[in-house]
Amino acid sequence: MSELTNIHVYSEIGRLRKVLLHRPGKEIDNLTPSNKEAMLFDDLPDAMMAGIEHDAFAETLRSQGVEAVYIEELLADVLSNMDVRAGFIRDFLTEGEVPSKNIEPMTEWLLDFSDSKELADLLIAGIRNNKKSIPISLPVAPTHGQLMILDPLPNLYFSRDAFSFIGSGVSLSTMYTRVRQRETLLGDYIFRYHPDYNNLVLHYDRNAPYPLEGGDILVLSDQVLAVGISERTNIRAIQLLAENILNEETGFKYVLAIKIPVKRAFMHLDTVFTMIDYDVFTIHPEIEEEITVFELSRENSEIKIKYLDENLSPILAKHLELEQVTLIPCGGGDPIDAQREQWSDGSNTLAVAPGKVVVYSRNHVTNHILEEAGIELLRIPSSELSRGRGGPRCMSMPIWRE
Repeated sequence: MSELTNIHVYSEIGRLRKVLLHRPGKEIDNLTPSNKEAMLFDDLPDAMMAGIEHDAFAETLRSQGVEAVYIEELLADVLSNMDVRAGFIRDFLTEGEVPSKNIEPMTEWLLDFSDSKELADLLIAGIRNNKKSIPISLPVAPTHGQLMILDPLPNLYFSRDAFSFIGSGVSLSTMYTRVRQRETLLGDYIFRYHPDYNNLVLHYDRNAPYPLEGGDILVLSDQVLAVGISERTNIRAIQLLAENILNEETGFKYVLAIKIPVKRAFMHLDTVFTMIDYDVFTIHPEIEEEITVFELSRENSEIKIKYLDENLSPILAKHLELEQVTLIPCGGGDPIDAQREQWSDGSNTLAVAPGKVVVYSRNHVTNHILEEAGIELLRIPSSELSRGRGGPRCMSMPIWRE
């Protein structure tokens, strides 16, 4: 089926051939001290430098033979169809909580854009409350002190979260926070209308009642998924995903639901745990003793959930059919180094091939330990990208792995 859908993701470490990215742009410039916390940012990145760092990330991937596909370009392709454009704009403005009386005049204005890429960039960046940004009168005037007519999508450069390719299908996320839910609307339209990606099996729906985010989903093998029970993903969502994905058509047999502490620093499973080789993982040492693992499998027509009363290492070894696995602690296990480098995503690596991973250059202690363990590192700059609280894995959604 993957040849029909252009999607092939049955591994975390198989050689990466194609990846989905979003280059951070003007939406970062629309973060302010007054809205950054609502937008899930702890700081205000420099948009220009973040873009330059992201270009270095993309070039690093290309140097390894990886084709980079950009969300904004796929959206622009979709918006070139005027019938589809009208529906998308109305849905996007509605979910952006634009007053209902303003939606039609804003839709008419946005329909007139001749350049669909310019339109896609504007919608992602958000629309400021000034005549330069929105040169039309609105029936419902902005409130006093309102900075934005339409809020930006500054988290979109973490392309892992809003939609996740699994096998030859896609999990379209239900986001934990309202501020990120519009990101999934982009995926919804791309997977319905883009000619390259409109034939996908939907493993999870953005309108599902329980939150499930892509940073919690790891494709450990062609038979095993790991999904974090985290701040942003609910166990009931994992049960729904298991109902949809554990079948003969996909080939997946197990979902390991890994419960991690609910904490801002540990927002997703991949902020504390990633796979870097066939039998090697990196992990934040603070969670290792607090992890609880449940195995979900299908017996006849029912999903069975079993508590696994073992440590994480033997669970992983058993399900990956290995004698043992190695867990490399972020920061070498030192409590100060571990906290500092987990905060800057030392545990969030992106494998481009078995034993070869992209990492942030700033995590010196962890990077040194990984190299001592025989892992080949591709370092990228990260002073601004890391301010958004996500690393190389967060910023990438594999489309095709060997």
